[in-house]
Amino acid sequence: MIGTAYRVEMSKVFSKWRTFIGFIAIGALIPVVVAAMGIEGGQYLGFATQALQQTFDFTGNLMNGYTVSYIIFGMLYVHVPFLVTLVAGEILAGEATAGTYRLLLTRPLSRGTMVTAKFLATLTYTNMLVIFMAALSLGLGVSLLGTGEVVVIRSQITIIAENDLWWRFALAYGFAAMSMTTVASVAFMFSSLVENAIGPIMTTMAIIIVMTIVSAIDIPMFDFVRPLFFTNHMNGWKFLFDDPVNWTKVYTSAGVLLTHIAGCFVATQIIMRRKDILS
Repeated sequence: MIGTAYRVEMSKVFSKWRTFIGFIAIGALIPVVVAAMGIEGGQYLGFATQALQQTFDFTGNLMNGYTVSYIIFGMLYVHVPFLVTLVAGEILAGEATAGTYRLLLTRPLSRGTMVTAKFLATLTYTNMLVIFMAALSLGLGVSLLGTGEVVVIRSQITIIAENDLWWRFALAYGFAAMSMTTVASVAFMFSSLVENAIGPIMTTMAIIIVMTIVSAIDIPMFDFVRPLFFTNHMNGWKFLFDDPVNWTKVYTSAGVLLTHIAGCFVATQIIMRRKDILS
């Protein structure tokens, strides 16, 4: 039953034009960024490392496909959540808008099965978007700009060898999928509360903005709540590019994200089981 319901939901997801907005946006933006980095990347890297060039001598192909993929990763991470909410925020609310809830549940389909199938379809779309971003940025970057080391400049300078990068990128994109799944889960939960897809999309983005602002304000009274915000842990992928990797921070961030995903899913199940469906 769940398999059939999942296939139906996937066909419904990919029958709507808004599903392809994320793929179109990423597919149009990444080639432009890769091309721009190929042309002007040396100046960009020089500006980023100008304070270090007085002490260190940078040689080799530093503006390579891996470096560009790392830069794109950090840039798009801010904007992909909105693309995710376009589908996650509509998948339940859209049924209410179209008045198809009762028709959907007249089949031998329980509310729990329906919610689970829609949740799995949302997760599939989210992961497909992240995989598409990973394949396009790494594929284009490496094919056009070649390979080489990656210089990571954060609290410390880390130079990662070429043969030590693939597993880091693989885990980083896996972490990104988990982060985007968290955003999708929040939008999915709000989608169960309303009858218009705009509400869940705007509410989810507003929550992300508020959490980000509160986290940026260095006030002691916020110290307790900051570690609970999922937005504070979405950048946990960056720890995977430290040397050595701070696995404690990676596991902590992953645990917080998984807790939010599970909590939103359970909350949506409860909401839908108690929801008075009139249309």
